[in-house]
Amino acid sequence: MFTARCLFGFNACKKYCLSQIWRPELQKRMSSSHHRVAAVCQLTATPDKESNFSACQELMEQASLQGARMVFLPEGFDYIGSSREETLALSESLSGKTVSRYSQMAKKLEIWLSLGGFHERGHDWDSDRRIYNSHIIMNDKGEVVSVYRKAHLFDVELPEKGVLLKESAFTIPGPSLMPPVQTPIGKVGLGICYDIRFPELSCALQRKGAEILTFPSAFTVATGAAHWEVLLRARAIETQCFVLAAAQVGAHHEKRSSHGHAMAVDPWGEVIADCGGEKPGLRLVEIDLEKLHNTRRNMPTQLHRRDLDFYTGLE
Repeated sequence: MFTARCLFGFNACKKYCLSQIWRPELQKRMSSSHHRVAAVCQLTATPDKESNFSACQELMEQASLQGARMVFLPEGFDYIGSSREETLALSESLSGKTVSRYSQMAKKLEIWLSLGGFHERGHDWDSDRRIYNSHIIMNDKGEVVSVYRKAHLFDVELPEKGVLLKESAFTIPGPSLMPPVQTPIGKVGLGICYDIRFPELSCALQRKGAEILTFPSAFTVATGAAHWEVLLRARAIETQCFVLAAAQVGAHHEKRSSHGHAMAVDPWGEVIADCGGEKPGLRLVEIDLEKLHNTRRNMPTQLHRRDLDFYTGLE
C-alpha cells in the first residue's frame, strides 16, 4: 500500500498510485465536472494529541491518494479530554501548533479540510478560562477560510441511558452562523454535532446557497443509536442538500465512547456512505450536483415555502 513516505515525494506517489489501482470507469467518473470527491472520516480520539494527529494524518494521506478533493474530520479531531480540567489544559488558539500542522498537511497534500471541532481558547481566555468548539475550513494552500463556533451546546442529562454532559460548563456558545463556503466539491454550510437537532440552522444555510451541509460529530452511543441516521436524513430531505457527517467512534477513555457511523446522505435522503460503528476509517463520496439540482427541480419545496412571517404567525 502506498503512503506519503515514498522516496519519490507524495505527489508523484499519488499520481502513480491512482494510475495503478483505480478502475478505469471510476477514474472516468471522478474526472467528470459533475462529480466532486470528498472523504468522510471517523476516528477514535483520546487525550493524546500526538497520537490523534498521527491517526488523522493517515486518514488524510489515504483520502488524498484515493482522489479526495476535501477531507472531513470529526468533532474533537484534536483530542477528547477525560475531564474538564484536561480539556481546558489541552486547548489552543487558532495560531497554535495544531492548526499550523494541519495547515502544512493541507498544503502538502493539496486538499481542502473540514476540521470539525477544534478546542479553541476563547478571546477572554486569561480571565475566564473557557473555549469555543470551532469548525475550521482550510483550503488547499493551508489557509483558514472560515471558522464557525458551535452555537448549540450539549447540556443533556439522560440518567436512564448513562448520558450526562454539560458542554456549557467550559464552552462559549458561538455568536452567529457563517455563510456557506465555496469549495472544490460545492458550497458547504457549517454546523457541529448537536446543531443537527435544530432544523432552523440547516434551513438558514440552505437559503444562503448551501449545497452541502456538514455536521462533524461525537455522538454518544445512546443518542447515536436512537437519532443519528434519522436526523442526518431529515436534514438532507428538508433542505435537499448533501449532508456529510464525520464522526468519532469507540472508547476515547474510560468515561466516554462514541457511536461512529460517519455518514453521507444525498439530497433525496438516501444514505450513500456509512463507516460503520466499530473502528476508524473513511468513505469516499461523489458529490453529484446534477442530482441535487434535479431533486430541487422535480420537487421544488423551496419555491413552495411561505415567507417567514407565515411560520411565526402563531408567536
